[in-house]
Amino acid sequence: MKFNIITIFPDQLMQTLQFGVIGRAIENRTIELNFIDPREFSDNDYGSIDDKAYGGGPGMVMQVEPILSSIEKIKKESKNNIQTVFLTPQGEQYTQKQAELFMKYNEIIIVSGRYEGFDERLLDLTENAVEISIGDYVLSGGEIAASVIIDSITRLIPGVLGDDQSAVEESFTSGLLDHPHYTRPEIVRNKEVPNVLLSGNHKAIKRWRLKQSIMKTFKKRPDLLKKRKLSKEEQLLLDEYLDELDE
Repeated sequence: MKFNIITIFPDQLMQTLQFGVIGRAIENRTIELNFIDPREFSDNDYGSIDDKAYGGGPGMVMQVEPILSSIEKIKKESKNNIQTVFLTPQGEQYTQKQAELFMKYNEIIIVSGRYEGFDERLLDLTENAVEISIGDYVLSGGEIAASVIIDSITRLIPGVLGDDQSAVEESFTSGLLDHPHYTRPEIVRNKEVPNVLLSGNHKAIKRWRLKQSIMKTFKKRPDLLKKRKLSKEEQLLLDEYLDELDE
């Protein structure tokens, strides 16, 4: 998969992506990163691509033409149907489901904003575009958000994690939080690993893990349960847990 990232700080973004799982995916050419600096399309000698906001107010606004020219260059050089992702505070909340949708593309464009954001006309003039926000907080720029999106999508590509089942069983993939994990030693400061995980009974372990996922989701992210249609087994485990709370 190819990620085209429009950013004025390509070196900063590359430094965060060259390690671990994502770094190996780049090295193995499972993914390709193409950085476009919109300052290449600046109309002035200083390479600036921002200006004061009409109507006044603090901060600067990113201009239309440098960003739009960057997008058009990428699309002109590609034969793929490319979706453009604008990283904006007012965008749709990013989720695992959205990552799965992006993963179906062979290529996407990610536009990393700065300053007070984009001239609104840029969004109107870009076809097949979507606005995405990674959370309700303010960052200095979109580079961190871009790395989040690249990381989350890349992990879904077959072969990237080594064991493809890892991506399937991670939190949010099924709409539930992940179950607790344990490793050696069996006892740490009087805290023991649950006996079921040492039993070798794979059916019992699977049931325990599913129940723990449901319990954790109920306690920490009940909103996820409200959005999800539970299977008969999941509903049974949830009812079992609720009965235990009442005892």
